Amino acid sequence: MSRGVGAELARRAAAVIAGVFLIVASSQGLDDHGQLENPALQARYEHITQQLRCLVCQNETIADSDAELAAELRDEVRQMLIAGKSDAAIYRFMRARYGEFVLYDPPLDARTIFIWGAPFALLLIGGIVIYRVLRVRSRMPLDDEQEAGPK
Repeated sequence: MSRGVGAELARRAAAVIAGVFLIVASSQGLDDHGQLENPALQARYEHITQQLRCLVCQNETIADSDAELAAELRDEVRQMLIAGKSDAAIYRFMRARYGEFVLYDPPLDARTIFIWGAPFALLLIGGIVIYRVLRVRSRMPLDDEQEAGPK
């Protein structure tokens, strides 16, 4: 088989796959742009994807991230919405699969107390360090006092 024939077969296979994807997408309630045709489902989809953290980027939502994993998570959320899953079920699934870190706003419980408490603990430790440093420095003589001493 020559390269031209192989390339033509690959091109045709890609066209068939793209056609199948469009048929599957349209049968699953997606429009030509990949958005859900039902506006209420689309609004839920957008809200959920804004609440889930991209595990690759870590400071972006899956809605804002261009990472491959974020795209897969968006597709998974879309499929679960089409299947009729509730928002709570989608969040439970994501937490079970990826841990509490996948949520931008994790609930306050025994497992997440460190996530919520760490910033306050670090702030308290920093305040104590600053207080102690200032207290020690206030007891030290000024440079001018050392030079003006007896000769």
